[in-house]
Amino acid sequence: MSRLFDVCLIASWYSSNIGVLLLNKYLLSNYGFKYPIFLTLCHMMACSLLSYIASSWLKIVPLQTIRSRSQFLKISALGIIFCSSVVTGNVSLRYLPVSFNQAVGATTPFFTAVFAYLLTFRREGWLTYVTLIPVVAGCVIASGGEPSFHLFGFLMCIGATAARALKSVVQGILLSSEGEKLHSMNLLMYMAPVAVLVLVPAAFFMERDVVGITISLARDDTKFIFYLLFNSSLAYFVNLTNFLVTKHTSALTLQVLGNAKGAVAVVISILIFQNPVSVTGIFGYSITVTGVFLYSEAKKRSRSN
Repeated sequence: MSRLFDVCLIASWYSSNIGVLLLNKYLLSNYGFKYPIFLTLCHMMACSLLSYIASSWLKIVPLQTIRSRSQFLKISALGIIFCSSVVTGNVSLRYLPVSFNQAVGATTPFFTAVFAYLLTFRREGWLTYVTLIPVVAGCVIASGGEPSFHLFGFLMCIGATAARALKSVVQGILLSSEGEKLHSMNLLMYMAPVAVLVLVPAAFFMERDVVGITISLARDDTKFIFYLLFNSSLAYFVNLTNFLVTKHTSALTLQVLGNAKGAVAVVISILIFQNPVSVTGIFGYSITVTGVFLYSEAKKRSRSN
């Protein structure tokens, strides 16, 4: 029974992760809703509401409160970085196919190692740095062989990947003391409203008339509201299932499954969107994924020594 529960949990995690990615791509590119900031705002509003319900009403995790102004400022800084990573990631999906987006996103370990060194002066073992060579080299090869390459979309995707890595490093620095550590779901509950406060003016100034256009689209196509609500809910369930999989399996299992998830997302996106791929692109992505696997193994070995 426990094994069946774990399988269902992992399937839910895969479905929500890949589902939100594909639906983002569909809305921003195929459907023609070209407002990534407003879409991210919808995601953050859903995360704010649903994480509060999960913590305060359903008691999925114990509710933690912010204890000081200093902790609030640290969480706010994380919220802004978190919001930047999601916005730039969504912007990139307007211009790049999901397959290439995932290839670039797989280079996260490289940016994590760079930011960890720059911000904490923490050095990894030489073997860990060596494994980053195929991670970066594979991305370069995939970029050169991508039929749908778009420079602005590529830069946005690099920005999103770097911001995700920066958030994980900064989170480790800012919330390192026992008194300030927050559960991942509580952290989301406090970060999401900060992101909303940043995104509301950004959406209204940079994506003018987006509310009117959204209402107009909803009147013309009632399915659009369903897409938007379902997509926003999925954005929250990505975080919830991520937490539940870690809780009921292990961080290592999550890491392995995460590496495989990227490959599954690439295959499904190619089947759905029929975007052209090249042998060079597939070869480059394979090298990157191999590098990420070797990086994970090297990190595991360095911790055990």
